[in-house]
Amino acid sequence: MMNRILFLIILVLVFGCNKVKTEKHTNDFKDVKEIIKSPILNFEQANKLAELPLNCINIEYPNRLSQTLGSDKDLKSPIELHPAFYGCFDWHSAVHGHWSLVSLLKTYPNLDKADTIKNQLLQNLSKEKIDAEVAYFEGKHNKTFERTYGWAWLLKLAEELHTWDDEMARQLELNLQPLTNLIVQKYIDFLPKLNYPLRVGTHNNTAFGLSFAYDYAETVNHEVLKNAIKNRASYFYMNDKNCPISWEPSGTDFLSPCLEEAALMKRLLSVDDYKDWLNDFLPQLKDKKFTLEVGIVSDRTDGHLVHLDGVNFSRAWNLNKIAEGLPEYKHLQNLANQHINYSLPSIFDDDYMGGHWLGSFAIYALNSSSNSLN
Repeated sequence: MMNRILFLIILVLVFGCNKVKTEKHTNDFKDVKEIIKSPILNFEQANKLAELPLNCINIEYPNRLSQTLGSDKDLKSPIELHPAFYGCFDWHSAVHGHWSLVSLLKTYPNLDKADTIKNQLLQNLSKEKIDAEVAYFEGKHNKTFERTYGWAWLLKLAEELHTWDDEMARQLELNLQPLTNLIVQKYIDFLPKLNYPLRVGTHNNTAFGLSFAYDYAETVNHEVLKNAIKNRASYFYMNDKNCPISWEPSGTDFLSPCLEEAALMKRLLSVDDYKDWLNDFLPQLKDKKFTLEVGIVSDRTDGHLVHLDGVNFSRAWNLNKIAEGLPEYKHLQNLANQHINYSLPSIFDDDYMGGHWLGSFAIYALNSSSNSLN
């Protein structure tokens, strides 16, 4: 009798444990996130996105110069000061507006306004106009102009031209080369002097500036610039741990300090070293249930509040970069898609405060999404 009772108790315990395991498995299944549709840059979208820079690269006003005046003689119109990059509200937006057109035309040479785009590029990026841009940087009071955000986008434009197999691209790259060389030297001179990185979500973010500059240096095999970036990035970031990504974004961010840094280090470290570093820096990213709420825009006519559309695009391209080639982080691509899909529909009918720059961010994010599928 005792043996039968003992046998029944064992059966209850076994089946009870199995039931618990089954229920746990079911709950885990319910927690699996919805797969977000991957946004793709297609011909139709490319034509729409091309309209954004076309509608601003030659629009002189409104304009924010960010200029240091040495005397009354420096009071000149934007087109006099920056004959190549005077449109799109500010210098850096004009630069990446031109990058947008190059990127789109390189991918889709039969764009509806391909001839218009080519004419605008040849007109704005002429040798004479680029020489004038160089002269501005060499002036006494504006040597640090656009450091390092505008510098980064200038090198991204140079990289895009360099990788475009086109006769016109060779001429544009040659025209741009004096300014490209100047910016490269400015990076090389400046980085050893920078004792502390800027960990902000706006223009001065050091990691962003280093990422785009490194992409250029790697593309053209500029060893001096690559080494300068590697050395400083290692000094700044190698020992960082537990980045407070839950504090992001700030009210007017268009970059993610944590993700910019993570994407930069992905460029610089070996796969194994990067996995170790990332596990210390952002351990939560490896969790397949990790989530990050999109930046919510309350007023797209406000030039600062609309920055949060930018943070969604830049988060996306960094998440895709982090996940690139790392299967254990593939789930981050889904999160990137969510961020792009939130902001993309809003930029086409946007106010000029967003329209003059967000197209470039959208294109770069869409390119990152396409690359992540390869």
